[in-house]
Amino acid sequence: MPELPEVETVMRGLRARLEGRTIIGARVNRADLRWPLPPDLAGRLLGRRAVSLRRRGKYILLRLSDGNSLLLHLGMSGRIMFGDGEADVPGAHEHVVLCTDDGARIRFVDPRRFGSIDVVATAREDSHPRLADLGPEPLDAAFTPQLLEAGLRGRRTAIKTALLDQTIVAGLGNIYVCEALFRARLSPFRSAHTVIGRRAQRLVPAIRETLEAAIEAGGSSLRDYVQPSGELGYFQHAWRVYGRAGLPCERCTGPPACTGHIHRAVQAGRSTFFCRHTQR
Repeated sequence: MPELPEVETVMRGLRARLEGRTIIGARVNRADLRWPLPPDLAGRLLGRRAVSLRRRGKYILLRLSDGNSLLLHLGMSGRIMFGDGEADVPGAHEHVVLCTDDGARIRFVDPRRFGSIDVVATAREDSHPRLADLGPEPLDAAFTPQLLEAGLRGRRTAIKTALLDQTIVAGLGNIYVCEALFRARLSPFRSAHTVIGRRAQRLVPAIRETLEAAIEAGGSSLRDYVQPSGELGYFQHAWRVYGRAGLPCERCTGPPACTGHIHRAVQAGRSTFFCRHTQR
């Protein structure tokens, strides 16, 4: 499933092509994705101007000139694809198509149909049921070590599992949590409530730096994810631990306590990659 950097990349691509444009054509090719689509979705989009776009966690919000926002989640296989003009026949798995006044065609393609689309009043975006309980945005200046400490207080679960909890930090997923914990030199098995003081002071910038580097690289291309331009993201080539089990650790000198290689374990059903020696 796309994580924060991939969703941010898609949102920025949409912003560049859609912001300020008027939707002069809208086609909805099925009634549901993961959940039923809003009634008369095409009619509610037609003629509206795209005022602005934002990301909240792993969701994209397109704010429209009528005071409503389109809420989009890519799910496991959802993609936004750009083209020009209107196609006579829908492409494979092409569920929603928007055409703008400058001739652009924007397609939501989702083979597995785990994505979702909804409409919410712009003034009430953050109270939407899928957004209301999200934690702070890790790229915001307000996301500080003190704020993270407060979210982790009293939590006895492993720090890696805690960071995947969207109510603690919004948008983080398995890949970038593994990478951030490596940068912060923190064990993924450390109890979350012990990440205080200097540990939290290392972890917050490590999360931010990991995400910013991934966004700069256009995200990580896994399975179905591509950028709206059709290009692949390439942050997977900069992974330091994720998917590197058995490969050398870049900072490990290989003392007796460590083989000098990245290890893999399973936490809460997810693969965890880490260095036994440098992450404590």
